[in-house]
Amino acid sequence: MKYKITFVFLFAVQILFGQKNIQSIDSLLSSLYAKSRINGNVLIADKGNIIYNKSFGMANESTRQELNENSIFDLASVSKQFTAMGIMLLKEKGKLKLDEPFSTYIPELSFYKGVSIRHLLNHTGGLPDYMEIFEKSFDKTKIATNKDIIDYFSKEKPEALFAPNSKWEYSNTGYALLASIIERVYGLKYGDFLSKYIFKPLEMKSTFVQKNKHPSNEIKNLAHSYAYSDSLKSLVLTNELEEYNYVKMFSGIVGDGGVFSTVLDLLKWDRSLYTDRLISAEGKKEMFRPAVLADGSNFNYGYGWQLDSNEVFGKVVSHTGGWAGYLTLNELHIDNDKTIIILFNHKGSEIVNKTIRYALYELPEPNPTGKKEIILTPEQLNEIAGVYQIQEGMEFFITLNGDKPYASMTNQTPLRIYAESETSFFLKEFDATILFEKDENGNVCKLTFSQGKHKMKAKKIK
Repeated sequence: MKYKITFVFLFAVQILFGQKNIQSIDSLLSSLYAKSRINGNVLIADKGNIIYNKSFGMANESTRQELNENSIFDLASVSKQFTAMGIMLLKEKGKLKLDEPFSTYIPELSFYKGVSIRHLLNHTGGLPDYMEIFEKSFDKTKIATNKDIIDYFSKEKPEALFAPNSKWEYSNTGYALLASIIERVYGLKYGDFLSKYIFKPLEMKSTFVQKNKHPSNEIKNLAHSYAYSDSLKSLVLTNELEEYNYVKMFSGIVGDGGVFSTVLDLLKWDRSLYTDRLISAEGKKEMFRPAVLADGSNFNYGYGWQLDSNEVFGKVVSHTGGWAGYLTLNELHIDNDKTIIILFNHKGSEIVNKTIRYALYELPEPNPTGKKEIILTPEQLNEIAGVYQIQEGMEFFITLNGDKPYASMTNQTPLRIYAESETSFFLKEFDATILFEKDENGNVCKLTFSQGKHKMKAKKIK
């Protein structure tokens, strides 16, 4: 199904850019939209000057309200940037120290020994994921809160996944606890704290923490989230589909998500990171440093930011988010002062920031694998689709959006994968492969994910 494209704002800064790269980006995105592969807003800036700002599709399918630059999206895990900044603000106010135990402020969880606030910030604390636990054990008729996480963990004492700082593993639990630390240290609700110390000072007038993340018609300019229903053969609000019932249950939890915003407000946020308006220059450097594990190895994640650096783009800090139809990205090219912001509201949309990067710099996009994609039948794709368990509380998902397969780990943004053979798939964003294995009956039973020297095996459980 195709929708009218709302043209918002598109121009080139002549001194810095010709029309070629902007036209290339617009052609790419328009082509993807025409194929129903994106729906949402894209903003690109150079040194704070907007060079591309365009909306694709509808904010509300029933009223036919079109998206525009003021449309408000659930940022999902991009919210973690603001939680991390909140902690850094408290650090610089002398209210807490990053290397003290997080249980200093949440004593109910003091049995998790050796886990510091810093470990929660860079995902090296080893705490189990509350989402996995609550989906199995929490009363799904209720709306869970941060307090419920603390109360449950205090009572049931779920075992840590690994010793603090021995591994890196993405943790929504850690960021929910960081939000609770902000509340306990400063005596303000998480949303009120962010509003007072970040949103209002930066004049982010359309940004807020929703007390109930469940999409509501009460939010003016909300970009409602949709997913395609195979049974109904149409787009449906995610809150009307049974598979998204978890959204309401988790709608009272903040810190790991819960921030709503627009592309224009996010640009204001990004501009502040080039100044000392919120925290010191040294504080920002610390946020953008990779995690250092106990064995001395580094992992390219700072405090609420994924880190990347190469000769072409320089230092890049970013974060993606995915939540019930929303797919989001905030990406800053620190060395070159460029910004890419993507906010989508249709499940199955594709984050194409890597392709946009190369077009922005007027460079051909490389294929790091050199591999060629083949087309598989729906039956062959259905064989690999499913849930694969890596370990307790950590799963690998292979999902299909029409004839396009995607891979994701627990609570991570899905990435498109491409078939090289019936059982061998690769990614185009980076050099990684997924190899599926079959049992003696010819059924897919496990997979192996490989990236460089690292391999991860997972057994199919459903």
